[in-house]
Amino acid sequence: MNDPHGLAFYIPGTFLALILGTRIPALWRHPQDRLLRSVCVLLTTSIGVFFSCAVPTMAAVNRLTGVPNAAAPIVYSLLTAFSGANILLIIHWSRGPDEADRAARWARLCMAATAAVIVAVNVLFLLGDTPVERLTDLDTYYASTPFIREMILLYLLTHTSAGVIGSFLCARWAREVHGGLKAGLALITLGYLLNLSYDVLKFSAIGARWTHRDWDQLSTHYAAALASLSALVAGLGFVLPLLSQRLAAYWDMWRRFYQLRPLWRELREAMHRSIDLAAGPCTSIEIRVTQLESDIHDGILAVSPHLDAGQRERALEEARRSSRSADDVVAIADAAALAHAVVVWGRERPTDKDADTDTETAGLPGLAGLPGPFRQSHRSVLTLPDHPAGLVRMSRALSSDVVKSFRDAAALEDSRR
Repeated sequence: MNDPHGLAFYIPGTFLALILGTRIPALWRHPQDRLLRSVCVLLTTSIGVFFSCAVPTMAAVNRLTGVPNAAAPIVYSLLTAFSGANILLIIHWSRGPDEADRAARWARLCMAATAAVIVAVNVLFLLGDTPVERLTDLDTYYASTPFIREMILLYLLTHTSAGVIGSFLCARWAREVHGGLKAGLALITLGYLLNLSYDVLKFSAIGARWTHRDWDQLSTHYAAALASLSALVAGLGFVLPLLSQRLAAYWDMWRRFYQLRPLWRELREAMHRSIDLAAGPCTSIEIRVTQLESDIHDGILAVSPHLDAGQRERALEEARRSSRSADDVVAIADAAALAHAVVVWGRERPTDKDADTDTETAGLPGLAGLPGPFRQSHRSVLTLPDHPAGLVRMSRALSSDVVKSFRDAAALEDSRR
């Protein structure tokens, strides 16, 4: 690809360098993370490939070393390293923790093979003769030169092998996964197939030289364009699963935040006090959810002395009459008992003496020993769920007819007093 200024290589190389910069702090904190190390190695080699393949870089290397085409073995070595890094990343990415030893063995084999090819490429270049500088068509210009020919064929065969192995591994793994990871693997496989097309064009142009034909355009223009396209497609494939995972986690946090709001409002209104939320414009959703759950825990702890096992049993019986799942039935019963306790708490606000009594009972067995905000109180035998999913189900259950009837009954009893 004729690009005298190298912008087609420097721009994506710089972009990848910025991405690598965002991963370095994580690698510094977790140097033993093999997957993270593989990602950083892949980014580093890809940056090297983009910068070394630019015409100005190759010309500068040749000029500084005083050796015509000294940039060629550097480019081929980096391409080989990039091919090995792709396979290395897939090995660590596709293996679970229980296959760590097996993945480590395959990784060592991959690194050994990659290192052997890189050494062979440089030895063959030293044994060959390339007196005429060729910045864009060295593959075809020296296609028949002893040792240089072998060097070119070796890097192309390695590149082809990596493409075949990578395509096979990604296609096999894609059958076992779903969602963003499956889409990412499909893009990576497409990138490898484009790389194989690049190899076919290169081999065709070299073969044409051997038969005294000029198909150099296949190598210098079309193959180079396919290489850039395959790098873009494969790069998107590696990024997509990570991006989709982040977006899915972000979406789940916001959904949980809004699903818990009814439960938060129920407790806030009953306690007649303001529970401050970390809701500034720059506050992350993780902090918002953490604060919301903490407020809910505090609220439930405040009304827990008024949780009534009898109310919960009656709510459980009413909920069972409807065609609901077992989890929903339990959530409705818990929500009904909580709604009733909130009303009672609002009527019988604890005095200082009561607060002291509650503090004393916190040390009794069955109270402090239970996890989460729901403790067994001295007035009830309730053990309500403390898992976030249980809180969400209970928050949704607050809108059910059963809970409304128990809340109304408690309010009616309050009005009669």
